[in-house]
Amino acid sequence: MGESIVSGMHDDDSERPTWNIGSVARRTGLPVKVIRHWSDVGLVQPVERTSAGYRRYDAASVARLQLARTLRELGMGLGEIRAALDREDSLPDVAAAHVEALEEQIRRLRTHQAVLRAVTHRTTHEGLALMTRTARMSPDERRALIQEFLAETLGDLDVPYFRDGLIAAGADLPERPTDDQTDAWLELGELIAGDRLRPAMRRTAQYAAAHERTEEDAVAAQEMVELTATWTARVREAIDAGTAPDSPAADPVVAGIVAAWLPSRANTRAGLSADGVEARGRLLEQLTAASEPDVERFWQLLCVQGGRPAPPGLAEEGDWLATALRANPAPGARAARLGALYRNGSDPWPHGVLDSCARVQDTVALLVRTASPAHFAIPTPCEGWTVRGLLDHLVWENTLWGSLAQGAPPTGGHTDNHLGGDHAAAFDKAAGEALTAFRQPGMLERSFGPAPGRRVVEQLVIELLVHGWDLAVALGHDRDLLPDLARTALPVVREIYDDLPRTPGGSFAPPQPVPEGAPAMDHLAGYLGRRPPC
Repeated sequence: MGESIVSGMHDDDSERPTWNIGSVARRTGLPVKVIRHWSDVGLVQPVERTSAGYRRYDAASVARLQLARTLRELGMGLGEIRAALDREDSLPDVAAAHVEALEEQIRRLRTHQAVLRAVTHRTTHEGLALMTRTARMSPDERRALIQEFLAETLGDLDVPYFRDGLIAAGADLPERPTDDQTDAWLELGELIAGDRLRPAMRRTAQYAAAHERTEEDAVAAQEMVELTATWTARVREAIDAGTAPDSPAADPVVAGIVAAWLPSRANTRAGLSADGVEARGRLLEQLTAASEPDVERFWQLLCVQGGRPAPPGLAEEGDWLATALRANPAPGARAARLGALYRNGSDPWPHGVLDSCARVQDTVALLVRTASPAHFAIPTPCEGWTVRGLLDHLVWENTLWGSLAQGAPPTGGHTDNHLGGDHAAAFDKAAGEALTAFRQPGMLERSFGPAPGRRVVEQLVIELLVHGWDLAVALGHDRDLLPDLARTALPVVREIYDDLPRTPGGSFAPPQPVPEGAPAMDHLAGYLGRRPPC
């Protein structure tokens, strides 16, 4: 038989009021069956039973049931609800627990709301991955992840600046985060949970600990800001001018940066006051320690999450300077190396370098004419370049080397638009002007820094060969361009470029494997960092 739900409130002079299960159901909005079940599982206990065995509940029981109902509606399981309710017994404490639970649930809902808003402007797969791995973490789980990250990454290193920053990465989102703050919070979780940040942060922290770099005072910090602004501005100017970091032209840029670095506090070597192998080596060591893209991204995200302006990324400038330091380890080293190489006056090209230049220009011109604006967005084997960017670069290379042969640098820059409205006409014009400049009497023997004019023409031949291969692959044409010239070019480029650093920022990626029986142009392209198609 079921319990009576008719006999309402029971009261007397010595007891607090109690209610039967029906009255409690009306007060709480819960079905009688639910109250009975929750009583059976220990979520709420009746304060007494009647002589007939019917349960009676008091005001505290009703409050407990109301709180349990709220928590149930907010998605908590019965086990979680019982654990929350069993912490305290008095009505004020139960109310306080109710408030605490609601606040936690509201915080979670706000987080989920912010995350879902962020997911709406992400790809579906990325959004789902972020929701799974980051947004569903409880605060305790996130704190545990940070503590594990701290222990594995920093260990006993004395680097409070890094430690404080890592702890800050575990902070919750602001109460009403912007989309950018939500994105930063999610990406931080991804970085910390991934495999790349830990070793990168460890390397950076080890360097900081070894050189006693702690949180610097305001004067030193400002000095570092100014030094960074100085070298990044000089590198940016070189990049915009098209100066390759592994060329002799980068040496004066490096010298100017070293001159600014030597008297600064960044130079921690007492007595080191002159540019040379040691100064450039120590600057490269510092730059390498600081040039960890994942660490840089970590600090940027912390700034965004905290509502502070994020410092600009320095990856491109850092890669350029690191490559320039490796290629120019001492003042004049690269120029001296090339000077010794260029003293060999022989011309290895079939029928001479001028004939080879005309042949490769004509061959590449045919490829250029097959390209149309419909092809412009197609990616090419030259990383980061589309067909349009590659066509623009082909025009620029002719313009650059032809202008140098005329004795004056080009008036524009490599980032300008060199195609105009007719890319084929732009290429033909630039190629014709370059060849005319190369055919000036005595040009091949004239001195251009450490190089004779023959090497200027040779540089254009190599550029057009390899970028012609890029264009042929992108457009789906025969890529074995001029195999006799490709076979001649390979030992030449090995001689010139074999000692160059194959690092980010350099002119070429690391050499790629090429089957022995592959076309000659594939071998040339593979040596210069391209991966020939299967």
